[in-house]
Amino acid sequence: MAERRNLLMPDVPRWPSDQPVIELIDVHKAFGDQVVLDGLSLSIKTGETTVVAGQSASGKSVLLRMMNGLTLPDRGTVRLFGEDLARINERARTQLRKRITMVFQNYALIDSMTVAQNIGFPLQQNTKLSKPEILKLVQDLLEMLELPEAIDRMPSDLSGGMKKRVALARAVVSNPEVVLFDEPTTGLDPVMIEFVDELIRRTQQEFAITSVIISHDMASNQRLANTLAILAEGRIVASGDFDAVCADPHPAVQAFMANAVTERLEREAPIEGGEPVAWQPAPDPTPAVAEVTGLHKRFGPNHVLKGIDLTIPKDRITVVIGGSGSGKSVLIKHIIGLFTPTEGKVVTLGEDWATLNSREQQRLRGQIGMLFQGAALFDSMTVRENIAFPLAEGQRLKGRTVREQVEAIAEQTRVKDILDRFPADVSNGERKRVGLARALITRPKIMIYDEPTTGQDPIMMRRVDDMIVEASETFDITSIVISHDMLSTFRIADKIAMIYKGHLVAAGTPDELRGCPDERVQQFIYAGSS
Repeated sequence: MAERRNLLMPDVPRWPSDQPVIELIDVHKAFGDQVVLDGLSLSIKTGETTVVAGQSASGKSVLLRMMNGLTLPDRGTVRLFGEDLARINERARTQLRKRITMVFQNYALIDSMTVAQNIGFPLQQNTKLSKPEILKLVQDLLEMLELPEAIDRMPSDLSGGMKKRVALARAVVSNPEVVLFDEPTTGLDPVMIEFVDELIRRTQQEFAITSVIISHDMASNQRLANTLAILAEGRIVASGDFDAVCADPHPAVQAFMANAVTERLEREAPIEGGEPVAWQPAPDPTPAVAEVTGLHKRFGPNHVLKGIDLTIPKDRITVVIGGSGSGKSVLIKHIIGLFTPTEGKVVTLGEDWATLNSREQQRLRGQIGMLFQGAALFDSMTVRENIAFPLAEGQRLKGRTVREQVEAIAEQTRVKDILDRFPADVSNGERKRVGLARALITRPKIMIYDEPTTGQDPIMMRRVDDMIVEASETFDITSIVISHDMLSTFRIADKIAMIYKGHLVAAGTPDELRGCPDERVQQFIYAGSS
């Protein structure tokens, strides 16, 4: 393969393959009293993929910023292309950064620009290439990434998976030598994760890239990593190939790996399947708290839900799975009365939404709690005030009644010791529990969880799963969970319903889903396994 020329630094020869492109030696970094990196050392081999994994708030993002000189160490050495980043000026660091790019977790696309303009932006701003030359590079990249039809579309018209591909195209269009990936598959369904992984692998080979990936997804990490490094206690506590790290005896590694085994690592034999006809096993005798019958939903010409029939069993955990854009959220919004069916019927807690006036709908909706992805707490309020908010604002209660209910629910959800702190001062897991306490304080009969484990490391994911199960059992509550994560799904679900392009293609117990004869179900559950 001919040596690729970095279009932003065309006169600089590529870094030699026999020398590490990035080196961190005994690096220390603290922010105030918080020590983030404490003697960390790591070497990034040129031309390979290094994956860094670790718990949330372990310092992974700080480490990534160290690698391109956006954050400098308090002590220790960080070398990029052989240069000590702390010993050169910002202008020199900026020149080095032209040889390295980054793919952000949230895409960081420019909303006012088309896909072609977004991808070509680095070349337009930093080179003398003509518009036709840039357009040809963009077209070739979109062809390789199987996205040629999106060239003139706006970011708002793209799915999450498409945005990931556009962000990847923009990152490699200048032929960089190193690409840093910050959680590239967060929020994607298993099939799309496998697809994005394959694109990362193909672009690495095509562009001779050195990749550094921050990732929680261990099935993805197993596929991509030449070297897997585990960050804990401010240091790299284990590093090597995937199997060697899995076997490392360090307690932090074992704790991380014990929670990181995923369904996608253990695929069963593939099963062939057929048309989009809902596969329903034996009827569940459990009373239903919600019944969806013949549900169709259209938004203009877009037919989102196509004849859904589904029951949600009382006091059980039902997990709704499916790819991005399959219709999961639209289904849930019908169950809680936010959408009106185009056709069909939705009955929740024994009441048909179509027969209720607005006041009656509001009363019924008051029996449903919701926990959003990010907990959605009010930063200006204490934990106590956040939990009390539905009583104080929604039910106009105050004084001793509110205090007693807050204390009681905080005790049950194990956040009583942080009641007088602010959300910014508590951990991610504590924020989830505070959000749960706020949702439960009105004693709802149904709890809705929207992607509760997205972006969580394996240890935190298990804690969130345990929290959902514990709440379901403690409060005798019916739980409905929207999820992309198969490990979490099969760990907590009593019933699983899978939506595929608006069709309900399977609904049953976890064991029944494993045995479902529909290849789309099998592909989704076991995406990426060998």
